[in-house]
Amino acid sequence: MSHGPSLLNVIDVEATCWDGQPPPGSVNEIIEIGLTVVDVSAARRVSRHRVLVRPVRSKVTDFCTELTGLTQAEVERGVSFAEACRILVEEYGAGERPWASWGEYDRRQFARQSQADGVAYPFGYPTERTHTNAKAVFTSAHGLRRKPGMAQALRMAGLPLEGRHHRGEDDAWNIAALVLDLLGRGAWPVTAPVADV
Repeated sequence: MSHGPSLLNVIDVEATCWDGQPPPGSVNEIIEIGLTVVDVSAARRVSRHRVLVRPVRSKVTDFCTELTGLTQAEVERGVSFAEACRILVEEYGAGERPWASWGEYDRRQFARQSQADGVAYPFGYPTERTHTNAKAVFTSAHGLRRKPGMAQALRMAGLPLEGRHHRGEDDAWNIAALVLDLLGRGAWPVTAPVADV
């Protein structure tokens, strides 16, 4: 019995950030959600997407623009966090599809912001349920003692870094290449489709 293509969402978020402590009253907020859809059974990247998100409790600093390439003017044209979560669920099956990110930051940031904004966490509860930490999988597959950053992992795997590092859409695309590399080595944990409970 086949469930059609086994799709995995690879997600990388960029958030408002500061060189040092945030100013009083400001908190880290997601400003970009990069998403690459991977067809696990066909072992290929199917599509890439980005959702810009408008922050409400913080502003994009020059430091943040330098890092991500995003400006305050750009993210002001983005959607609300609630709308971004709706897009993830309705257009990218976030509630059913497994997803992966590089490390735990993205999952924790989504959980934190969902709680702060009173928005349902888009990937289903518990928050770890359908999430795979690609950095942890890579670390154990390569027998490393320390967890590498994404750019370092690409070098170790002999893969190119495509696009701009710290741009969510490009990072998700590159992390997806690492997922495919791990899949090719038989190191990626392939789970059965999550049944509705």
